[in-house]
Order: sequence, then C-alpha cells, then structure tokens
Amino acid sequence: MSEMTVFRVESEMAGLNGSHPTASILHADLDAFYASVEQRDNPALRGRPVVVGGDPDSRGVVAACSYEAREYGIHSAMPLRRAAKLCPRAVFVKGRHDVYGEVSRAVMDIFHSYTPLVEPISLDEAFLDVFGCERRHGSPEDVARDIRRRVLAELGLTISIGIATSKSVAKIASDMCKPDGLLSVEPGQERGFLAPLPVGRIWGVGPRTEERLGALGIETVEQLADRDEGELVRHFGKFGWRLHELARGMDVRPVSSDGLRKSVGNERTFPEDVEELQTLSTELLGLSDEVARRLRTHDLQGRVVTLKIRQADFSTVTRRRTLPDHTDDGGTIYDVANVLMRTEFRPGIGYRLLGVHVSDFAAEDVRQLKMPLFGDERANRLNAAVDGLESKFGKGSIRRATLFESVARCASGIATKQDILWEARG
Repeated sequence: MSEMTVFRVESEMAGLNGSHPTASILHADLDAFYASVEQRDNPALRGRPVVVGGDPDSRGVVAACSYEAREYGIHSAMPLRRAAKLCPRAVFVKGRHDVYGEVSRAVMDIFHSYTPLVEPISLDEAFLDVFGCERRHGSPEDVARDIRRRVLAELGLTISIGIATSKSVAKIASDMCKPDGLLSVEPGQERGFLAPLPVGRIWGVGPRTEERLGALGIETVEQLADRDEGELVRHFGKFGWRLHELARGMDVRPVSSDGLRKSVGNERTFPEDVEELQTLSTELLGLSDEVARRLRTHDLQGRVVTLKIRQADFSTVTRRRTLPDHTDDGGTIYDVANVLMRTEFRPGIGYRLLGVHVSDFAAEDVRQLKMPLFGDERANRLNAAVDGLESKFGKGSIRRATLFESVARCASGIATKQDILWEARG
C-alpha cells in the first residue's frame, strides 16, 4: 500500500455527522500480529509461510498466520492439520503469548502518548480518538503517520490505520488498506466509500447474517443502505435498524476508555546494538523525560519505576524500584532507572532495547493534598514551563542539552538536576 490513500468522492451524504464532524477516529491494527512477531524475532522465517499454533499433527487450530501463508488459503481458527495440507512447506511455531503481550503493551503505550482516549479491541488493535489533539500532534493523518513510523522503528512491526468520523468506517478502512497501509475517509464521503463493498464488510455481519441478507437480494452495502428500514427490522429485529445505520455510514458510538491506565512507559529499539554505558545513560534520560511528559499530560503521578533492557540475543531483563512518594518528574524517574541500569549493565554485551515504565498511580485526592517541598516545587515550575512551551510550539520544541561533561557524569550515576540544561530548538 502507499503511505496514505484519501478517499474522495461526491456523496449525497455530505455533512453527515459521525462521532465527530471531522475524521478524527483512528482504527489501528497490527498486520498479522503473532506471525509478524515470530518473523521479526527469527530472520529465517521472513518471507516464508508461518503458522502460529503449534504442532501441525495436533488437534489445535491456527492462532495466526503470515500473509505468505494466507496465499494458500490458511486463516485463523482453521485446524492445524488442514493448514498443513494446504501448505506442506509452511513453518509451524508454538505461540509465545508472553512476548505478544509485552509487544501489545508497548504498542498501547505508543497510542496513549497521543491521546488518553484509546479503546483496545484486542492485543493487536485499538480505536483512538484524536479530536482536539491537532495543536500538539498535528492532524489525524499526521498522528497516523507518526504511529506507523514509531511502531516500525521501535518494534520492528507494521501497522495499518484507518481514519474516519466513526468507529465502524475507520475499522473498514484499516481492513481495506492492509497490510502496512493508511486510508482516510473524509467527512461526508462515508456512504460513497461504503457503497460498492460486499455487505459482509459491515461490522457485525457474519456468514449467517450475510447469507440471510443475500436471500433478500442484498449483496452490497449500497443495496443494504437503500433497503426500507422497516423491512430490515421485520427480518432482523433491532439489529436491522443498526445494519441500516451502519450501511449509511452512521455510527455515533464514542471511543470508550475507562481512563484507568496501569502504567505509562516509553521504549526505544536501537538501529544497532549499543555497548557503551554512556550512550545508554543518555538514551535513558530522554526516555525518562518522555514518560514524565506523558504522565503530566494525563495528570498522573507514579511510585514504581521499571527498567526494561533487552540484549542482542533478545533476552530481556526487567527491574523495578518503589519510590517513597509519587512523581511525574523526569529527573527523578531517570535517577532511579539509571541506578537499575548500572546494576544490570555488563561490559561487552550489546543491547538492542531500552525502556522505562512508571506505575502505581496516586489517586486524585492524594495528588491534590500533596504539599511539595521546595525542591519539588522548583521542579514543578520547570516542568510546567517546558510543557507550556511544547504546547505552544509543538512536541520536541524544547529538550535537554547535556554537555559532554554532564553526559559523562550521568553515565557515572552522579549527575544532579543542576547538571542538566535545556535547549530550545527553532
């Protein structure tokens, strides 16, 4: 797929309202998630038909498969034995659900760095509502491009994103631009976009419902939209009304987020393995600042700092430490994470990933009652100033500038907040 396709047609439904009057709902879906993780972690599997599920002689079913395997007609929930017959040369691997869960959390962290309104649908897909985020992150298309870039750079995976005024149209758009695509349906174009599609594309229409609609002579979404609503209700009950609305591109369901995040984190996968403690320490400082910024964006303060570090052989270590008080300050987070990293660091070992997470959030009433010490108040004022500049001039407009001596001191674990200066980027 090209980087982005924008659907532009004339539509009699111009001005149609979805959840928002603008196309600001994203449906983001990782491509062939389980199989793609296996191909990423084992280069020998790349370009080959991969089936995740286990022994092909067992009674299990396909949990996921690569796009190369799909060319042979293999799909999820198919018996493994059937998959082996369709493609004898397929590579069958056992699922690593702990790894998939870890990757999923990293992806959701990326989503949450743009908006608190994230509604996960499964491990590999979610809806995002980015309405009102333009000043900080740019247009919805800008957000989608940046998410795709970061998922590829940080996690080595591709993700497809659909953009629309509603959840249902955004999901259909992401399905249509797979793999590794971006498709935006502009406001007012929903009905024209949906019209030629088979009715099975409508969210909630499974094989049985599609068969029943076919018996009524309804095979395309346009035919469904043009059918009398009362007739559909007679055949399908209340679901008939819902089908009629979705076929016309009307879906007012909001992106639902309970707002109860368990952690806020940031990770970076290096383009080349890193062996120098100084480089890792500098990267850790940037990661800690970004985590702190996200915490303040969502009005959160955490007490548990977790470091994640992955070696070149993909072995991963996580270490955590509990602070005496909750914080949203990057320097404080860095101080703790840096001690943990120095404890785990081994000379001569290459490291491919570094991550920082903060959890155990303070309740709102605790945050309101907390009286900061003088040093905390100074850090709070500095953080507020930095956040204000980023809000005005955009993300990345101000950053820490570590002089050579300061970088060395950070690497040795003896840097103080006074050693870290700030640099505005024009």
